[in-house]
Parts: sequence; structure tokens; C-alpha cells
Amino acid sequence: MHAPFAKQNEEIADATQHCATQPCVTAQDVARAARFSVAPMMDWTDRHCRAFHRVLSRRALLYTEMVTTGAVIHGPRERLLGFSQAEQPVAVQLGGSDPGELARAARICADYGYGAVNLNVGCPSDRVQDGRFGACLMREPALVGDCVAAMKAAVSLPVTVKCRIGVDDQDPGEALDALTLACRQAGVDEIVVHARKAWLQGLSPKENRDVPPLDYARVFALKADNPDLPVSINGGIRAIDTARALLAPHDGVTLDGVMLGRAAYQDPELLLRVDTEIFGEAAPPVADAFAAIEAFEPYIAHQLEEGVRLASITRHMLGLFAGKPGARLFRRHLSTHAVAPDAGLDTLREAVDHVRMAMAVAMARRVEEDVA
Repeated sequence: MHAPFAKQNEEIADATQHCATQPCVTAQDVARAARFSVAPMMDWTDRHCRAFHRVLSRRALLYTEMVTTGAVIHGPRERLLGFSQAEQPVAVQLGGSDPGELARAARICADYGYGAVNLNVGCPSDRVQDGRFGACLMREPALVGDCVAAMKAAVSLPVTVKCRIGVDDQDPGEALDALTLACRQAGVDEIVVHARKAWLQGLSPKENRDVPPLDYARVFALKADNPDLPVSINGGIRAIDTARALLAPHDGVTLDGVMLGRAAYQDPELLLRVDTEIFGEAAPPVADAFAAIEAFEPYIAHQLEEGVRLASITRHMLGLFAGKPGARLFRRHLSTHAVAPDAGLDTLREAVDHVRMAMAVAMARRVEEDVA
């Protein structure tokens, strides 16, 4: 194991909860990391997921799941917001539409040591619509501006917004421009645009992730009109090569960042390419998925000692080895055995052995075919 990475694992295993007195990352750190980020995803990007993704990329910006202002203010804060500083840089995504509550929640998140605060203006689910936040806020740019201004006044952290290009029958040009103008006037630090409309009536949240057509050109146009505002793009990006292409200049316009969602979660091994191909590092943090699991073991061991079930951690690792021999056996073994109350590192190692054995068999077959 590389010495610097071994030290990072020690920091993860220490599970430092938060740093309440001094920011653990700077705004400049967050801005650099935002060149590539892993999207906030409900039920997926929890602290165990982020700890694992940090094994695969030291440089990417990671996000929490969306947390509502009510939960932050009145709920179990340590369970909702506690995290290890070894996960940094990490941004917290808030859901809400009351400027005062968002300001209060942002202060609480700042005290926990997060690197940035992001406002959700893109989620299309019925639950968030009922709470008057998420994508329905695309219809209320002035209110979004008030929310951003309140958070900016409350914290020194970067305050960012993740949005759609519009909702329902809105004109994408007018809707995105109006929202951006209101956010700019409020001092927003970055706009992350999911380059699709959200249809709040007629499509489910799942359908809203794929059915509305992508309009990357609209995001490039937004950047062209706002050259000094950091703009990142999200939606339909399933490969690092696509991310690199979107970061390249288009007709003289260069976006500031790309955000991957489900692809990064379902095939986490692609994150091993981020530090070298997006950030220009000489080598990835670890060589491959096998090395990533080995590097992650100290974190898992510590969490097991704290009473966390193995399945709560390994569920974020099921996409490893995608497309490789033994991947299905790996997933099946963890899905079946990691849920046991006494499941430990041996269970994970047994799952990995399925892959090693399947790859060895596949290699032997290729050798036999070459000889024949």
C-alpha cells in the first residue's frame, strides 16, 4: 500500500467527526475539486459511499445526500451530518425554500466542517414539490436568489446551486437565464446544471433522469453569457472520455466542471481515472479495484468495531469489477452474506476471491486458445 494512502486510511479510521472551529478545506480547494464531482444521490452518497469514493479519487468533489433544512435544524445532526475529514473536499446539499431556515442550516453545516453548501433546485420528486423545494423552484427565481443571499450572509463557505434547464412548459433559455441572474445578483459561487428539463407532471423521478432530452448546448450558452461565473454540467455523462470532451473548449467556451451521478456509483472503478485524466496527476491513488478494496479495509474494520453492519458499507461497492469475470459472483456473495450480523472482512475477501479465481480461469482459457 502506498505510504500516503496508508496515512489517509488511518485518518479515515480515526473517523474524526467534524472541525467546528476552522474550515478544513478552503474555497479554492472546493473550486479546484469541482472540475469533477460525484453528484448528490439520495440513499446512495452517504458517508460510507463517500469514504469509498475517496479511496478511488483524492481530487474529486464529493457530495452528501440531500438533507432538508428541517432535518438539519431539528433532526439527529450527527447521524445526518457527521463525517470524516478524510472525505474532504465534501459539499453538503440542502433542500428547502425558506431563506431564514436555509441560513440557519448552512451555519450548522459550516460548523461541521463542510467545504461548500449547495441548494437543490433540480430534484423533481413529489415529496420535494410538496415541500416547495427542488425543481419546482425553477419557477421562482427571485425566491432562489433570496435563499442564496441568505446563505451567503450566514456563512463564508462557497454557496452553489444545482438546477435543471427548466420545468414543464418553461422555455429553457428564459428559465435558466432568469434563475442564473437571480443567483448571480445574490453572489452564488457556482451553478451546476443538469442539462435536461424536469417534467413535474407526467413523469416519475426515475423517468425524469432519462426521458427529457439532453441539451448540452444550452449549458454552453449559459457559460458563454456568464464567462466569469463557474458553470458545471451534469446529466447523461457515463464515461470519463465524455467528461473530458465536455471540459474541452467548444467554440471558444470552456465549462468549469462536470458532475457524474449514477455512472460513478454503478461503476465506481471509473473514478480511478479521474485524478490522472481530469486533474493531471501522475498516477491514480491505487492501481486497481483489488488495491482499492485493500486500501479501504482499515475504514471497514473501524466501522465494524463501531457496530456498523458490513452490508451498509459494501452495498456501495457492488459495482466494482463491472464487466469482468466473476463480477456477478462478487455481487451475489456480498448481497447474500454481508447482511449477516457477524459478517466481517472475511466476507468481503471471500467475495474478492471469486473475482480472482474467475479472472485466473479466463486467463488460462485465453492462453489455451492462443496455443491452439
